[in-house]
Amino acid sequence: MASEAEEIRGVGPEGVPRSEEEKIYVATQWQLMWWKFRRHKMAMFCGVVILVLYIIALFCEFVAPYNPESFFTKYKLSPPSAIRIRDASGKFRSPFVYKIVRDRDPETLKSIYRDDTESPYAVRFFAKGDTYKLWGLFETSVHFFGLEVPREEQGIFLFGTDRMGRDMFSRICYGARISLSIGLVGVFLSLTFGIILGGISGYYGGPVDNLIQRTIEFIRSIPSIPLWMGLSAALPADWPVIRVYFGITVILSLISWTGMARVVRGRFLALREEDFVMAARLVGASELRIILRHMVPSFLSHIIASLTLSIPGMILSETALSFIGLGLRAPAISWGVLLQEGQNLRSVVLAPWVLLPGLAVVIAVLSFNFLGDGLRDAADPYAR
Repeated sequence: MASEAEEIRGVGPEGVPRSEEEKIYVATQWQLMWWKFRRHKMAMFCGVVILVLYIIALFCEFVAPYNPESFFTKYKLSPPSAIRIRDASGKFRSPFVYKIVRDRDPETLKSIYRDDTESPYAVRFFAKGDTYKLWGLFETSVHFFGLEVPREEQGIFLFGTDRMGRDMFSRICYGARISLSIGLVGVFLSLTFGIILGGISGYYGGPVDNLIQRTIEFIRSIPSIPLWMGLSAALPADWPVIRVYFGITVILSLISWTGMARVVRGRFLALREEDFVMAARLVGASELRIILRHMVPSFLSHIIASLTLSIPGMILSETALSFIGLGLRAPAISWGVLLQEGQNLRSVVLAPWVLLPGLAVVIAVLSFNFLGDGLRDAADPYAR
């Protein structure tokens, strides 16, 4: 019982205002999940990071200052450009970069790059550059940032250039489209397979359950890397990039659905004897309606958390396959394809920035993992 003073102040048990208590009592499960998820600061921050990554992937032609296949022949293995706001005289000005001058070491013949402090170039936002078609529909030449100087004279290289003189930042932006989308498409397919087969296994049981479970155990008993290698080698070498992309996505989905199927089966075994399922059967609801309208929504929050934790696995799988040459191949651009440059020891020693696609993979995977942890905690909003 609240004290008289608490009653006067409108405060209920445990010092919670009555309006807040009432909000909790009448809130939906999704509202409770959101309120709990908001308190997970790291998950919120990583959600913003993931949103930024997908915006870059969606508008990579606009964000990247150059075409990913454009060559800067004078700037091979050029280090990252330093964006400055203070010139050599100590005067502050709008963001700019100095002109890069290339010299040659007379003894080792190694290229040496230095800044020409007498030639600053202003960094322009919404600058004109290479012409492209956004999503293959809208032709334009406007880029998020760039230098309004001839290509032969200077370029802005946020992440440096590779051994062929291509801008690494532009290539990483383009690679994000494939590497991040293959995770979404692959997880969607594995979710579909997992819910259908796991639902059938858990709902019906008997011989069907035995058949599906023995199939799952057989697939999970095969080592992942040899299985990827065998299935990837089955793809024709003359397939175009788009077809190989979907082939890799299907391969990853065929391997990854087993974990979701096990989770769905366990939940269905627990739910099929619940009162609300029995009530739906008694009123004549079809089995498909019981599964899709009653059983699946009852643990939808858990499925969302599992999906978020599955996407990093898809990204890492595509990166590993492409890195060892069994996944996507050039001219396709993904983070795994870009990391193949790391196999060239000379490039790594002279230009360690060619490994920056690996940093992009790490950031994406960690962000998804932290976001998944936050969603998993929020999936049980009634827990203290």
